[in-house]
Amino acid sequence: MKSGRLAWLALGLIVVFALGYAAFGGDSSLATPAKQADTISRGVRCPTCSGQSVAESAAPAAHAIRGEIRRRIDAGESRGEIEAYLEDRYGSDILLTPPRSGFGGLVWIVPVVVVVGAAAGLGLALQRWSRRSLAHPTDADRALVQEQL
Repeated sequence: MKSGRLAWLALGLIVVFALGYAAFGGDSSLATPAKQADTISRGVRCPTCSGQSVAESAAPAAHAIRGEIRRRIDAGESRGEIEAYLEDRYGSDILLTPPRSGFGGLVWIVPVVVVVGAAAGLGLALQRWSRRSLAHPTDADRALVQEQL
């Protein structure tokens, strides 16, 4: 394998890994309870505010939800369990981020597929352009140049 192809393969793997990490996040169990509560609060819509997360809002309802999130984290519940509780209580519109499974999972998958497809198309185009042979001068071309010199 040529070193150029190996470099492109390595770059592609790094991009796929970075997109996967960004989409699915790291291990949240290593974060402090306050950090976990803040992360969850940023993904929950304030039920009485317009366009604000629970973390940003000063409304009493947002304050109550932040307290409930923190209480549930202290009780050992996972992010998924807390989000499921909030969805059951306030409806599916309470979450600012779309679900990562089912039909809502397409929101996470489609951009990755588009980026990978675009990168593959660009790679194929570059490969095809690099294989084009340059025009070689004919004897008539050489004679014309000699005549002009």
